Amino acid sequence: MTTRIFHSSTAPAAPEHASPPQPRGPGSVRRNRWSGRSRKDFLVFLAMALPNLALIATFTYWPLINNIYYSTLDWTLGSASATVVGLQNYVTFFSSEDAAKVLGTTAVFTVVTVGGSMVLGLLVALALNSKVRGTTFARSAVFAPYVLSGVGVGLVWLFIFDPGYGVLAWILRGVGQQSPQWINDPQLSLAMVIIVYVWKNLGYCAVVFLAGLQSLPKDVMEAAALDGANSVLRFFNISIPLLSPTTFFLLITTMLSSLQAFDLIRIMTPLGNGTSTLIYEAYLQAFGAFNRAGYSAAISVILFVILLIITVVQLRFVERKVHYS
Repeated sequence: MTTRIFHSSTAPAAPEHASPPQPRGPGSVRRNRWSGRSRKDFLVFLAMALPNLALIATFTYWPLINNIYYSTLDWTLGSASATVVGLQNYVTFFSSEDAAKVLGTTAVFTVVTVGGSMVLGLLVALALNSKVRGTTFARSAVFAPYVLSGVGVGLVWLFIFDPGYGVLAWILRGVGQQSPQWINDPQLSLAMVIIVYVWKNLGYCAVVFLAGLQSLPKDVMEAAALDGANSVLRFFNISIPLLSPTTFFLLITTMLSSLQAFDLIRIMTPLGNGTSTLIYEAYLQAFGAFNRAGYSAAISVILFVILLIITVVQLRFVERKVHYS
């Protein structure tokens, strides 16, 4: 007699009222992402960024907003009261005889100083890029004027250009010539300031161009040389296009710097005789004999708008010609 033993196993029954899993929505994903680590990183970001943002807002944007407001006032510097005149200060500036002269002087000074600094800086950089002895000392000597005080540079060059007892006048008298009236002639005074400004800033352009030249790919230059291109063709057809990011950077920085040049003009031509650019005209109107703070603020706003337009145009259109490697 055979006995068969059956082992029956029953699976656990599923809960009668179990609900299917619900899909997670975007809100739950965001809550999961906002973890303790994320909150900690955000707090660290705020701790590092807020002081800088507060400083920028306090010393840049708040003065800018106040200056725009002051430009709508008829306010004598030091007076306790002011009259709101709206856009009258702007109308007065653009309808005055000095507007064309100030804007023209600003344009000439900016174009010549930017172009002169960049062209001479590039030529100096090409010379400094040569593998000869003494280039390290030459680089330091070229860059040194850029870091010197503008007041000190202006005083030294003012002694050189002085038509009575200056070094240049002494040299010219030695060869039987008279020194030009650099300080008294408006056209010569502008040329004098431009010469000094270019001399002071070409070292900055030279060092930046030198860094760009040393970063050019050598294999491209060697391939062009093997194809028969001489040094002149390599410079204009290869080096110049590859230096376009450096040139674009220098174009923006030097133009903004030239439009805001003040120290050399203040030291070498205190009365602004032929050298009244926008920024120096704003200084003369506020702190000179006029004491017109509202009118000076309007000129400053005009300069700010010009700077903003130039920067936007350069970033919008000029950058298209830049070839980034």
